[in-house]
Amino acid sequence: MSDIQLATTSAPRAHAAEPEQNYLNCSRGFWSWAITLDHKRIGVMYLAGVSFAFFLGGVFALAVRTELIAPGYTIMDADTYNQMFTLHGAVMVFLFLIPSIPASFGNFVLPVMLGAKDVAFPKLNLMSFYLWVTGAVFFVATLFTSGLDTGWTFYTPYSTTTQTSVVFATMGAFILGFSSIFTGLNFIATIHMMRPPGMGWFRMPLFLWGLYATSLIQVLATPVLGITLLLLIVERLAGVGIFDPAMGGDPVLFQHFFWFYSHPAVYIMILPAMGVMSELFATFSRKHVFGYRFIAMSSVAIAVLGFLVWGHHMFVSGQSRLVGMVFSAITFSIAIPSAIKVFNWLATMYKGVIWLTTPMWYALSFLFLFGIGGLTGLFLGTMSTDVHLHDTYFVVAHFHYVMVGGTLIAFLGALHYWWPKMFGKMYNEKLGSIGAWGVFLGFNLTFFPQFVLGTRGMPRRYYNYEEWEGFESLHFWSTMGSYLLGASLMLILVYLVQSLVKGKQAPVNPWGAASLEFTTSSPPPHFNFDVTPTVGEPYDFDDLVFDEKTGGYVRQEARNS
Repeated sequence: MSDIQLATTSAPRAHAAEPEQNYLNCSRGFWSWAITLDHKRIGVMYLAGVSFAFFLGGVFALAVRTELIAPGYTIMDADTYNQMFTLHGAVMVFLFLIPSIPASFGNFVLPVMLGAKDVAFPKLNLMSFYLWVTGAVFFVATLFTSGLDTGWTFYTPYSTTTQTSVVFATMGAFILGFSSIFTGLNFIATIHMMRPPGMGWFRMPLFLWGLYATSLIQVLATPVLGITLLLLIVERLAGVGIFDPAMGGDPVLFQHFFWFYSHPAVYIMILPAMGVMSELFATFSRKHVFGYRFIAMSSVAIAVLGFLVWGHHMFVSGQSRLVGMVFSAITFSIAIPSAIKVFNWLATMYKGVIWLTTPMWYALSFLFLFGIGGLTGLFLGTMSTDVHLHDTYFVVAHFHYVMVGGTLIAFLGALHYWWPKMFGKMYNEKLGSIGAWGVFLGFNLTFFPQFVLGTRGMPRRYYNYEEWEGFESLHFWSTMGSYLLGASLMLILVYLVQSLVKGKQAPVNPWGAASLEFTTSSPPPHFNFDVTPTVGEPYDFDDLVFDEKTGGYVRQEARNS
């Protein structure tokens, strides 16, 4: 058995002494964080912000599921229910899913992976965070005004006639769009201009490829949504007929504009998640990523094709059969680059030295859940079956298997993978595994019954259903699953917070990863590296061995010296 095999199966874990100074303690006080230009601190603030947004959206989701546990009134009336599912969707999509991985882990990890001191535009980076906070305030303001009941898509003409706080919410989304664009511009400039000597395009970690493709979508697609929401605000405030047919507008035009952004936005959410998966599968299989160039180019292909498939959301909107057929064909074609990633990840694990840590459990969960989400999308991309399944719980289940089973699971995998590097503390591995399995089981129990509900004709967004329709038991188990999912997420929060107080000191490289962020201290120093790092192959695990003195992994020559 090789050194690396021994290290991953039976090596004891020692722990290194805490570094004297790092980005967390180099300066103290509120203002040292509030006006910081350190990408790592900005990433941590984003992490706290999106985690709070996720908690808020989760509370709304549990309220919705509790109401649907049985027919009739349970805990809220119909109007409150409409506001709960709208706020759940809007908060989760705009405040959590879109910024979660790029804004938090992308900000923290991207410059360190490049061996750089910071992103290309640190002040723009801080501005993007405050724009996110401002947009979040507008969304939260709807809770204290007249609420929001349009659904997260703001479909007209209802959004132009309802008396709820549409202007607050759409203005919040408009501001959040600027935050997203600024982040994308920063990442593109950083990757283009700040790669170190020796790191060509095809020596970058695949997480950076995922962020790069995501940034292209953010910069090119987000302005379309911004203009659309601005027109909606003008229509409500000035009474100009743009989308409302009562004033001579066209509501289908709003759908075209909205989905031209919102389907690429799906890949804003999922491409960074796929980048995280490439890092996890390589590190915890101890193998070079199989088909590196194909995975890298498939990220760009997904970004490009993502702009061409928005019409499959509108098969029942009255568009011609020819247009529907074209959108259906392009929808099938986008499955190809996604499948390339999945098969290459499987090939990466083949004959690898699999290490079932908490991050790896999330990676395997992603593979299963995203596979179901992708395959069920084929039914919705086919016109004949979409007509039956459109606006049913089948769509809800598919969307959550892609977004939650993809983005959230990858977010949790990234959180556990980079947590020791970000905060210098190790969490309880046993509780981590329990939490991962709880999330996996709770998620499937919540959303798999919804596929059955959808095929039986249960419409989404409905407040009530009749007992004789046979939906009651499926809704009951779906709600039970949401409780298990919520409890598992609370367990994760508890042991991660506990690790900050009582966790053991993290070594430089606790996982035996080969990328540059695992060559600096845990947590990193203020300028990321005390000495200029040597660029190597990001997936070269051959001479990484466990070092009992430090409790982490080092290169063989470093240990010998």
